[in-house]
Amino acid sequence: MILYKRSSSHITVLKEIPFRLEKDIQSLFEKNLDSLTGLTFVKSEFTIKSNRIDTLAFDTDSKSFTIIEYKRDRNYSVVDQGVSYLNLMLEYKADFIVEYNENLNQHLKREEVDWSQTRVIFVSPSFTDFQKQSTNFKDLSIELWEIKQFENDLIYINPLKKSLSAPSIKPLQTTNPSSEIAKVSREIKVYQEEDLLARGSDESIELYEEFKTAIINLDNDLELIPKKEYIAFKKGRNNIADITLLKKGIKIWINQKKGNLDDPKKLTRDVNDKGHWGNGDYELSLSDNKNLEYIMSLIKQVL
Repeated sequence: MILYKRSSSHITVLKEIPFRLEKDIQSLFEKNLDSLTGLTFVKSEFTIKSNRIDTLAFDTDSKSFTIIEYKRDRNYSVVDQGVSYLNLMLEYKADFIVEYNENLNQHLKREEVDWSQTRVIFVSPSFTDFQKQSTNFKDLSIELWEIKQFENDLIYINPLKKSLSAPSIKPLQTTNPSSEIAKVSREIKVYQEEDLLARGSDESIELYEEFKTAIINLDNDLELIPKKEYIAFKKGRNNIADITLLKKGIKIWINQKKGNLDDPKKLTRDVNDKGHWGNGDYELSLSDNKNLEYIMSLIKQVL
């Protein structure tokens, strides 16, 4: 990747500054974890059963743990190490709960964690083609994030996306059902859009597609991220709106705190003190598209 600096009508190439140590990458991430990932920091150098995890974090959105590993070189297997850590977490769930509660002074219970949403993130200045290909399974919860630093204190971070035609890991489960990757795949679920669509009817799917298209068209940088109970529309690390499909319609949550949304038609419902799946304090229950343009004006307030 090449970055340029503009000065008047001229541009100059910014020089990349290599990270001297893996610890430098780790320190940068841990000090800015919320800004970079939206995750809650739990523990640095968490050791369990002779295994050292660089960073243990918690995803309050999906109620799940995330393991982050930092690499400066490229001579390692992301799949082998990633699957090993996933298995370690699933085998020693209580230890992770204790670590979370002790470090954050909380009272999280095992049943409050969605273990199926556990994931591992590898952070490195670069990855080999083999590493990218070996993790390119749509239902493998191992992510690769590139990080580079340049002069003028510029940092570039790029979570690598899996290809749209990424295959499923499931055939490997049947080939060797006792393998570590098969054990992980049986318990950990990477949700796809079709998983959420399967819960709806033809009518609610058609309604969802209309609102999905309208939301995506609000901003070129919006990304669709399927979760266990809803489909999130995110810009960067921030949820803008979330949708879940019902048999007779859809529900939309707008990610604004109570009192911050201008809704003159009073279409939204205040769910600030009520249990709900999506993010934000404003909920819409819809069975038609009559107010689509008005609802887009509400969602645009979050952008």
